[in-house]
Amino acid sequence: MIGEQSPTIAVTPKNVIGLSILFLTLAAIFGLLNSHKVKTLRTNAAHAEAARGAAEQRRVAQARNREPASTPAAATEDKIAEAENKATKADADLAQLQKEKNDLQTRLDANQTEIASLRQQLEAAGKMAKPADSPVPTGPPTELQAQLDDVRHQLDGAEKEKAFLSEKLQSAQERGGQPQEEKKRKEPAPRRTGVRGTVLAVNQAYNFVVLNLGARQGVEPNSEMLVLREGTLIGRIRISTVEPATAIGDIITSSLARGVQMQPGDTVIYAGTSS
Repeated sequence: MIGEQSPTIAVTPKNVIGLSILFLTLAAIFGLLNSHKVKTLRTNAAHAEAARGAAEQRRVAQARNREPASTPAAATEDKIAEAENKATKADADLAQLQKEKNDLQTRLDANQTEIASLRQQLEAAGKMAKPADSPVPTGPPTELQAQLDDVRHQLDGAEKEKAFLSEKLQSAQERGGQPQEEKKRKEPAPRRTGVRGTVLAVNQAYNFVVLNLGARQGVEPNSEMLVLREGTLIGRIRISTVEPATAIGDIITSSLARGVQMQPGDTVIYAGTSS
């Protein structure tokens, strides 16, 4: 009976060398593949770093470009603020000048009234001091003569004050702007119907008021104005002196209720011309 033989592979040095060569070949192939992958990863990383650097440079450049753009805007805002401050200061100076002008006008009007009163006193004292048939006194001055001299001194002082106030008022008017005044003078006077104004000052001693109305608003001498306070009629005035922008009115005392006095800020309305 013939026995069966199982096939076997004989291990020889030649076979071992062949397997070693095979394994080395495979290792070399895998090494090449890995080195290629490493190079690819390094290239991608370098590209990413370059892109990030470029983006950072663009961001810095944009920030630098925005800074000069904001500077003109800030400068413009500063110029606007400066212009507004100058306009506000100019308005304040104009209001102060107008107030000064009104005060000077009030003082000048009161001074003129005082001069007129002193002149009347002087004339009356002169008539009493010089009767037609009385001899000229040779002794010391009498009491009446002393009063006459005192009135003359007061009149001289009032005349000097009037000249001083007139000079200051003229200076204030010139500083107020002559071109605007000339333009307003050329404009026709408005209709007097419905003219309204305000009492600027009141002189209780000489019984007159100063108004912020004048010839430009159609106010005429000898015209009457109604005086109201909070919408209630408190009295009347009669215009005695008219200037381009202001007027003086004598208080009609019979029109005032007992205990009522006119005050600055009261409203005046044109009533008509007294016959």
